[in-house]
Amino acid sequence: MVNADRLIIFTRYPVPGAAKTRLIPALGAEGAANLHQQMAEHTLAQARKLRASDSVTLEVRFAGNDIARMQAWLGDDLSYQEQGAGDLGDRLARAAQSAFNQGSTRVIIIGTDCPALDTPVLQQAFHQLQQRDLVLGPAVDGGYYLVGGRRFIPEIFQEIAWSTDQVLHQTVRKAEQLGLAIAYLPLLSDVDYPSDLEIWEQVRRSKGTGREV
Repeated sequence: MVNADRLIIFTRYPVPGAAKTRLIPALGAEGAANLHQQMAEHTLAQARKLRASDSVTLEVRFAGNDIARMQAWLGDDLSYQEQGAGDLGDRLARAAQSAFNQGSTRVIIIGTDCPALDTPVLQQAFHQLQQRDLVLGPAVDGGYYLVGGRRFIPEIFQEIAWSTDQVLHQTVRKAEQLGLAIAYLPLLSDVDYPSDLEIWEQVRRSKGTGREV
């Protein structure tokens, strides 16, 4: 039986030189990959807490390696699927469409770059979709850390200037043109650049992970 709710996590295998490349000048290739690994594991811990309290299917959409390596890293209790080809919009749309085709009725997609995205925020996102068509988690950099809906809406993934500060604005404009009811989550920060590293340190200290970047 397919759960009505599905949380899809976009991430990649932590290969030095391929993960968190914008942090390499500050951390080195291995340090940047280690940070990516820690943040991904932190995000999956929040997702598993959500699954423990709510009936949610967890799916990992990955890049950079194969399913066996991903399972060895993140565990075999998750569903895995390669992200596939195309830009971010293509890959997001493919993931959402597949989930709805499989019978999910509320689908949320996140990455692993936003360490302040915790279980209560994820719960709030699914709750908002009881009344709204689309839920967005706005990021400080002008993008979003979460997108979710109650049906497949391909238009919100098309003709978006990905990796720019226009992503959220363009997405909202398309949603408004479609007449969608939009819910917004708290404004949070991604960790993409050296100046963002303190964000992870603050979350790490508050969660008591005890792990150094």
